[in-house]
Amino acid sequence: MTAIKHALQRDIFTPNDERLLSIVNVCKAGKKKKNCFLCATVTTERPVQVKVVKVKKSDKGDFYKRQMAWELRDLTEVDAKDANKDNPEFDLHFEKVYRWVASSTAEKNSFISCIWKLNQRYLRKKLEFVNVSPQLLEESVPSEESQSVAGGDEDALDDYQELNAREEQDIESMMEVCEYAISNAEAFAEKLSRELQVLDGANIQSIMASEKQVNILMQLLDHALSEVDNIEGKLLSYEEMLQSVKEQMDQISQSNRLIQISNTNNDKLLDEIQFLVNYMDLSKGHIKALHEGDLSSPKGIEACINASEALSQCMNVALKPGHDKLLAVKQQQRLFSELKDSFARRLTNHLNNVFVYQGHDQSNTLAQHTADMTLPKHSPLHRDLLRYAKLMEWLKNTQRDKYDGLSRTYVDYMTRLYEREIKDFFEVAKIKMAGTSKDGKGKFATLPRKESALKQETESLHGSSGKLTGSTSSLNKLAVTSSNSRRSQSSSLLDMGNMSASDLDVADRTRFDKIFEQVLSELEPLCLAEQDFISKFFKLQQQPTIAQGENVDDADGIVHSRPPSEHRISMSEKDLVRLMMNKIFQSIEMELNCLIALGDKIDSFNSLYMLVKISHHVWTAENVDPGSYLSTTLGNVLVTVKRNFDKCISSQIRQMEEVKISKKSKVGILQFVTGFEEFAKLAEAIFRNAERRGDLDKAYIKLIRAVFNNVEKVANESQKTPRDVVMMENFHHIFSTLSSLKISCLETERKEAKQKYTEHLQSYVINSLGQPLEKLNHFFEGVEARVAQGVREEEVSYQLAFNKQELRKVIKEYPGKEVKKGLDNLYKKVDKHLCEEENLLQVVWHSMQDEFIRQYKHFEGLINRCYPGSGITMEFTIRDMLEYFSSIAQSH
Repeated sequence: MTAIKHALQRDIFTPNDERLLSIVNVCKAGKKKKNCFLCATVTTERPVQVKVVKVKKSDKGDFYKRQMAWELRDLTEVDAKDANKDNPEFDLHFEKVYRWVASSTAEKNSFISCIWKLNQRYLRKKLEFVNVSPQLLEESVPSEESQSVAGGDEDALDDYQELNAREEQDIESMMEVCEYAISNAEAFAEKLSRELQVLDGANIQSIMASEKQVNILMQLLDHALSEVDNIEGKLLSYEEMLQSVKEQMDQISQSNRLIQISNTNNDKLLDEIQFLVNYMDLSKGHIKALHEGDLSSPKGIEACINASEALSQCMNVALKPGHDKLLAVKQQQRLFSELKDSFARRLTNHLNNVFVYQGHDQSNTLAQHTADMTLPKHSPLHRDLLRYAKLMEWLKNTQRDKYDGLSRTYVDYMTRLYEREIKDFFEVAKIKMAGTSKDGKGKFATLPRKESALKQETESLHGSSGKLTGSTSSLNKLAVTSSNSRRSQSSSLLDMGNMSASDLDVADRTRFDKIFEQVLSELEPLCLAEQDFISKFFKLQQQPTIAQGENVDDADGIVHSRPPSEHRISMSEKDLVRLMMNKIFQSIEMELNCLIALGDKIDSFNSLYMLVKISHHVWTAENVDPGSYLSTTLGNVLVTVKRNFDKCISSQIRQMEEVKISKKSKVGILQFVTGFEEFAKLAEAIFRNAERRGDLDKAYIKLIRAVFNNVEKVANESQKTPRDVVMMENFHHIFSTLSSLKISCLETERKEAKQKYTEHLQSYVINSLGQPLEKLNHFFEGVEARVAQGVREEEVSYQLAFNKQELRKVIKEYPGKEVKKGLDNLYKKVDKHLCEEENLLQVVWHSMQDEFIRQYKHFEGLINRCYPGSGITMEFTIRDMLEYFSSIAQSH
């Protein structure tokens, strides 16, 4: 094994600057016996790297090769299998477990001991040694069997030192003196032994000569010990003398410590008393303000605010342990509690009276505001109440039940007040909207409504929302006045013969738009001002959670007290503001829906105006506060308006599908086609700068597809007017409308309308023109049939039915006079088919002229190819034809 070790060191590890410290002959467990060596090595350069290397004998020669290497720091566990019995098996746990069987237990133990020492010396990592005898893991002398293998390695680990330069020079000089050392090692060893014996004798003689000096040294040590004993005796006497002084000093120190403790306690007591006096003493002025402060004057309110804040500071002071047991502290706390309850009752009664007074006092000004169609402004009330905002915050923090009661009282009275104001305001708006109106059945072409029907509808809408009584008597007068003015306006409009029904439509719709905008413009600042006031007055601007013992009554929209045993509800104060606003303005959404229903009943096109206005106000409200009551309410109303708008579009589509045409008169431009034009012009004017343009674009798509489908349907059903004429005229009108309005979402439909118009124009021209030279057409159709059958064009004239004589005979039947007569009849027929509104007669006539010339040139080409050199020509020329078409058009 030693020879193998030296060979491995020389051939494998020395070239890699490594030293071999331990080696074990192993084979893999459970497989064929293929022996290899596991070597423990360290590098000669620093930092030292410790490795376990697997070396295997080469199959091709008698030399060893390095097969695999592992870093010792990657080793996590060494398992020796059995610590008590001789077992050559062991496991090494690297990235995976390697199982080995050593050639002997001694080699295995030596190798494991070497690994333990390398780890202790170079790595000192946590390495698990399982089933290993503790003796192998100690710096002990190994057994004789293992000493032969690993002894030299341990010396190499612990005692090995390299020769320095001086030692190397000494050895070299000695070797030079004894030149025979290399050739005769025994003689060299004997000489070294003799010299060593000489040196040992000299050392012994030197030791014997120094005995006298040792005796002198011992005498000196004895004298020093006696002196030490003398000094110790003196120190003991000094210590006895100082003992009494020490006792007296201890008594003085104890007395000083007690005095210091007493002073410290007095200082702490004074600090506690000053703390209680400073933070739990309420001035007489504050007490007087809480008992008798004037809650009606600004100065009195300011004094009460200062007093309530001082009281809160005194009540909320953080007392130290034990303060609450003091009699004076208990008395102050009882006084503070009485002051708090007394002032809370006084403040609650005063604010209750203010709410009740303001709720009843506003009714006197309702008639004046409703006559002007404006809502009363409550800014003076808000300004007066905001002076109590800090007191409300104090009440909220100290007496939550009274705060809840005040909020309920405010909501109740303001609900009644706003309900009266809003109801009267909307009644005036309904009366003004119903001044002069159109039939509410939702048609493109609307008819003026009869006055009696208008009255019935207005009265039914008013009746659904309740009769006006009490404070609304002024509205009855206003309704009578409006009715009289409406009758006079209606009679004056009937006298104006030059004003059309569409002009009345525009006037009514414009007036409706202004009234509806005024309604929204009045509601928006009213709701925003009230919400801002509630947030500031009731201090609901932050978002804390509701403490235990409190809850929210959704029906009233007010925070109410609840027993602590009930379930806690966490709700943001923004939600509380919204609940209060829902209660106060609970009638707004209902009144808006009634107003929207009235507007939709008056004229379904009013939904366009309402959609734009509501969308704009929703957009404005969301920019101010997306979660506000106004934003939520207008969003709900917007859904209703959008639904009415969709119904309006569906109604127009349904009316298109129900259109019936007369069987005795020509169709012309269909009513729903002109209706779509009016709708598009109106919608473009309304939605010019609207936020919800997407809704209109979707409606456009639905309407235009319905127009396309129903134009084709009517064209198929038409008996008086040819299908191509109906399609051509109506799609030309649609194309003109879309081109003038330039609606981007209908660009595809515009191109489609142009394509359909062009196709049906060409179809009508071809079908109407037909074969004006019928016999000549039949003749040349036969010629083309022969050519298609394979007869050469120049040989067609030899066919009996298509010879030159037959061709001349047919041509003579169509002189210029007959052709002109036939064209004149055709012009009259086209004029009878086309309508005057679209003015397409000249366009159709010019297309027919082009088609006729095309046929003429086709016949001439066939004559030149099939009858070359015959000199046969038509009885009229292209110039004659142009003259015929021109003269016929001018004559009519």
